[in-house]
Amino acid sequence: MALTAQAGPTVGPSGQVDVVQVGRVTVVARPARTNLAMGLAEAADRPATWPGLGRRDPGPLRLILTDGGQEFGAAVPGRVPTWGAGLALPGARTIVIRVDGGGNPFQTLRHELAHLALHEAVRVRVPLWFNEGYAVVAAAELDRMQALRLNLALAGGRVPTFRELDRELRAGQLEAQQAYALAGTAVAYLARRHPDGTLDALIRRLEDGTRFEDAVLASTGLQLAQFEAAWRRDTKRRYGLVVWLVAGGGWLLAGGMLIIGILLRRRRDRPRRAALDVGWELPPPEDPPPGPT
Repeated sequence: MALTAQAGPTVGPSGQVDVVQVGRVTVVARPARTNLAMGLAEAADRPATWPGLGRRDPGPLRLILTDGGQEFGAAVPGRVPTWGAGLALPGARTIVIRVDGGGNPFQTLRHELAHLALHEAVRVRVPLWFNEGYAVVAAAELDRMQALRLNLALAGGRVPTFRELDRELRAGQLEAQQAYALAGTAVAYLARRHPDGTLDALIRRLEDGTRFEDAVLASTGLQLAQFEAAWRRDTKRRYGLVVWLVAGGGWLLAGGMLIIGILLRRRRDRPRRAALDVGWELPPPEDPPPGPT
């Protein structure tokens, strides 16, 4: 998640925090998180290779680690949903990472660093779906669980338009998580549409100041509306009902159908079982044989 801001965020609710310098990274974290924060800072301080951008030096930045809920929301009040795993403020060269959400903080760091790298290199405006999709691809977040959620969502055949996708990225947690995965597939499809299978040509044009729509046309041969239609068709084909069945959904469906079949058969056989019980009477108990007197 990326935001445009000039001023840095606050640390959050009052409490003791450590401020540690690791290379060019200033780390702000509570004492219990210092070791993790230093490990993240060491990773953030190293040059990294980004899709279409090549190897880049991250430069100086500030890294803030927070817990969830109020503390995470207080980092940038009113600007970020409290369920988010992290955010980047390129103008302030600051990354905030939530460390209690159960996710991988190093993957979250990679996602947010991708926002900084893209913002630093590209001087033209790009749509939200591309910004977030680029970070998803750069952080390799299209894992099996995201693909399964995507398959489930697309089992009905609906793929949003880019305008709808931008709205869903700002929506609630479940809807946004699906939208992040979809944005990642859109950026991955941009790469596949180019003969060399990379984002290099597209990113070079964006770095040169070419409008996003014109850069898409030059690198894919398609107008943006044509690319959108092609991506939606490709997404339905790749992540639709058939793929969901192959990925394991078929076993869930078969199990559900089996249970329903058993219940229906029991209901159908109920009158027959009741009829078989009609007329049956147990014989009276026999008198016990006489015992010795």
